[in-house]
Amino acid sequence: MNWFPIPLGPLQTNCYVLHDEHRQCLIFDPGEEADKLKAILAEKKLRPVAILLTHAHFDHIGAVDPIRDHYNIPVYLHENEKKWLADPARNGSAYFLGGEVRVRDAEHLLKHEGEMELGGFSFEVFETPGHSPGSVTFYFAEKGIVVSGDTLFMGSVGRTDLPGGNEKELMKSIHTKLLELPEETIVLPGHGPVTTIGDEMAANPFLHGFRN
Repeated sequence: MNWFPIPLGPLQTNCYVLHDEHRQCLIFDPGEEADKLKAILAEKKLRPVAILLTHAHFDHIGAVDPIRDHYNIPVYLHENEKKWLADPARNGSAYFLGGEVRVRDAEHLLKHEGEMELGGFSFEVFETPGHSPGSVTFYFAEKGIVVSGDTLFMGSVGRTDLPGGNEKELMKSIHTKLLELPEETIVLPGHGPVTTIGDEMAANPFLHGFRN
C-alpha cells in the first residue's frame, strides 16, 4: 500500500490518497478542487472505493459530492457530525469568505472505535474529539501511518476555538490515542508537512506539561 498527499483549496487542506497494488484507493478529506483530484486519480489509473472524513469542517468536505458522484462511492463520517455536512454554521463555511458549503448526508456513520475493512484495506478508527466533536483518526498499523486530520500537526495541535471545539478533549485525545502509537508512526496531518509520533513527543511545544 502506498499513499500521497494532494493539498487542495485556499487553506491547502491535505487530501490523502491511499492505494494498493490493485489500483484501488481510499480518499481522505477531499476539501476542494474536485477536477484537480479527478485528474490526478485518472493519471495514476486509480479506482476509489470510498471517501473517509476525519471531520466535517468546510475545508475538508468541499469536493465530497462531485467526487462521490463521479465514482459512485460512499462517504464515511462520525455520527457526531452527521448534521454538519449540510449546515454552513456547523461546518464553518458561514464564517469564511468564499461561499457556504453544503454537502449531502454521508452514506455511513461511524459510531464507535474499532477495526474496519473497505475494499481490501484494513485499518483502525480512533475517536479523537477536541478539534471538533466528531473528529476521528485512521490508523494503518501495517503501513505505520496515521491520518490525523486537524488533531495533530508538525509542531502544533488543532484549534479549539470553533463551534464544538474543546481543548481538554483535544489534548486527552492526542495523549491517550495518538501518543500511544509506535514512535516511528508517520503522521499525515490535515494541513502542513508530514511528521512522526516520536518527533512530536520530543519537540511539539503544545504537548508538554499536559495533565490528563
